[in-house]
Amino acid sequence: MFLLAGAAGWILPAAAFGQGLEAGGLTFRDFGVSDNGASFQRGDPMIAGGPNQVSTKVIAIDGERGFARILFSTIRVEISVPLGWQATEDWERGVAYSSDKRYRLIIWRVDFAFEGVKDAEHYAATKAGSIQARRPSVQAQARKLPDGSFLIVYENVPKSQGDSETRTVFDLVMLRPGNPKEGVLLTLGVPSSDASRGIKLMSLLKESIRFT
Repeated sequence: MFLLAGAAGWILPAAAFGQGLEAGGLTFRDFGVSDNGASFQRGDPMIAGGPNQVSTKVIAIDGERGFARILFSTIRVEISVPLGWQATEDWERGVAYSSDKRYRLIIWRVDFAFEGVKDAEHYAATKAGSIQARRPSVQAQARKLPDGSFLIVYENVPKSQGDSETRTVFDLVMLRPGNPKEGVLLTLGVPSSDASRGIKLMSLLKESIRFT
């Protein structure tokens, strides 16, 4: 296990982090398609679960700002995602992805005791270390954000079927308010060439999330 936390604190991430988790002037309109939410009414037979997958609840459409408010009921999370995307969920996670599937978001519930860790920092360090141990070519760096959440960047992630290049993956570990024993993990994967845009989208996602 490679723990990233040391006596001097968390390692500052690579260039993809920039100076912090900020949108840099981008909005959800920069990551989607203005279709008035039509994409969320379509199923995708290529995603696990086929045409009978469980669709998420669309709470609101904001065409002017380019996003839909989505409720993932099973994980008790509400979040905004760009218009033109699709979303689904199962008993343990919510999933959203762009129409070309180059951008893929997964939101998980995390029970720290069940995972065998004491808190969010321990979970983030352990997860980053285990990924590096399994895939030595992947570079993982992390930092603690001012609000106490933890952001990890994985670079040089091998491409999956259908991908045209290696991936950059961002993990954001957040505490569920009022419950320090439970958290939520946002995992956003993007093409490596889009890493600088991906971190800005993660900023938008983080600002939009609400726990229900």
